[in-house]
Amino acid sequence: MGTGDIALPTFRRLAERDTLVGLVTQPDRPVGKSSKPRPPRIKEEARLLSIPVFQPEDVRSEEEIVAIKALDPELIVVMAYGQILTKALLAVPPLGCINIHASLLPRYRGASCIQAAIAAGDRESGISIIEMVERLDAGNVVLSKAIPLLAEETGGTLHDRLAALAPEVVEACLEKLASDEMAGKPQNEELATYAPQLQRLDGQLDWEFSAEVLERRIRAYEPWPGSYTNFKDGRGRSKRMKVFAGVEVTKGGRGAVPGEIVDVSASGVTVACGEGALVLNELQLEGGKRLSVAELIRGNTLEVGQCFFSLVSRT
Repeated sequence: MGTGDIALPTFRRLAERDTLVGLVTQPDRPVGKSSKPRPPRIKEEARLLSIPVFQPEDVRSEEEIVAIKALDPELIVVMAYGQILTKALLAVPPLGCINIHASLLPRYRGASCIQAAIAAGDRESGISIIEMVERLDAGNVVLSKAIPLLAEETGGTLHDRLAALAPEVVEACLEKLASDEMAGKPQNEELATYAPQLQRLDGQLDWEFSAEVLERRIRAYEPWPGSYTNFKDGRGRSKRMKVFAGVEVTKGGRGAVPGEIVDVSASGVTVACGEGALVLNELQLEGGKRLSVAELIRGNTLEVGQCFFSLVSRT
């Protein structure tokens, strides 16, 4: 059971080594500006392998549980599926249901665990495999493997690294299962943290935060939801500008208000923060293309003293 691209490497590995009696994934959804529904990539791969595909709107319905039960699965493997499984569904396979989660549980439960680890400045992340229960990401941890976070890590690079790691951890888990060593370790509830699903608004930069916090957030939120700020153009109109990872933290900006541009050069735009400053290297004006600062300042005016600002309160 999976929908997100992070599940693809594990799906392929399982298809190679085991008998997959079916794939349960989310219904086709419109993507981008097109109103035409697009299937999850995992669905397309399953069809190429002649694996039956099920796309219930609500996997909790009795009809859908009966359909899954008819497949007679021994084990259900879940990764980035997108719906909550009920107790009735969890009881279907005799070997239970396991969930592959992209964090070192109990840190972080929820949908944005990859971004949360980077934004918090954690030194490591990893893959955890848990025995599924009705509570979100709260089951016993069967197996986990950690990897260090890189200095330049973004949400996109960590997503891909954890996707590549997951098949290795799943195979080790299945070996434990074959040896009747599946007993998991309960999570310490006092250490549990929750990372909710991100929204586009989460990417808006609040310059009251320190430069170090903002630098981590910019990396964490690339490519989704992305990071952006607001400014007023020559006509006083509020415009949006996207900011890309690769920004540099400096000690400049003393005496300037947060969001104020304190230096503009071909090598970057320096913006004061609540503490320290950020040098922005790549930007994208609303309706324009992604450009280096050197390219941007040829046709657009960014001046010392000009201010970037946010339209949301500090959180």
